[in-house]
Amino acid sequence: MATLRGPDGCPWDQAQTHQSLTRCLVEECSETLEAIDDEDFDGLREELGDLLLQVVMHACLAEESGHFDLEEVAFGINEKLIHRHPHVFGDQAGVDSPEKVLAQWEELKAQEKNHKGKQNRFFKDLPPKLPALLHAHDVYKQGRNKEAPLDEFCDLSETSELADGLCEEEAGRRLFGIVAACREAGIDPEAALRRFTWNLEKVVEGRVGRATRTS
Repeated sequence: MATLRGPDGCPWDQAQTHQSLTRCLVEECSETLEAIDDEDFDGLREELGDLLLQVVMHACLAEESGHFDLEEVAFGINEKLIHRHPHVFGDQAGVDSPEKVLAQWEELKAQEKNHKGKQNRFFKDLPPKLPALLHAHDVYKQGRNKEAPLDEFCDLSETSELADGLCEEEAGRRLFGIVAACREAGIDPEAALRRFTWNLEKVVEGRVGRATRTS
C-alpha cells in the first residue's frame, strides 16, 4: 500500500482519502455479510482480505498525516481486549456466561468513556451509519435491559405475543410485507424506522435525565 500510494504508484490509490473510502468500506462489509449468510468460506476468505485492505489503507493514510499507524491500531485493540476481559487475563471470578460477559463489557466501556471525559448516555452510542433495522434492534435491546419506558413507543405485551413461536421465515415475511406497504404508500422504510428510533432515544434520554436530576 505504501508503494501504491508512493510517487510511482497508482493514481487511484494516490487520490484516496478517509472520506472517499467510506463507500468502499460499506460495500466490503456488505459483501462479507453475504459470504457469511451463504456459508461461502472461499468467498469469506476473499472478503475478509478486502476488509483487511480497508484497514490497511486507512492506517496508511493516517500514518502519512502523522496521526497513527497500523501497529498502533493492532496494539490498541489488543489492549482493549485485555482490559475488557479481566475474567480471562486477570483474577476476576464469576463471569461465567455470555450475558455476564456482555454486561461487564458495557460497564468497562462506560468507565473508559467517563475516564476520557465523554458523556455517558442512557443508550450507548451506536454507529451513525448503522442500518435502521440494526439500530432499532440494538436500541430495543438496551431499553429492555435497562427497563426503559418503552410502552408508548411499542406495546410490549403485543411484542411478546408476536414473538411467541415466531420463526425466521415468518419474521422475514412480515418485514417484507411492511416494506412493501411502505413502498405502496410512498414511504422510505429505512428513513421512517431511523427517525422513529432516533425520536425514541431522544425522549427516553430526556425522561431518564430529568428523573436522575430530581432523585
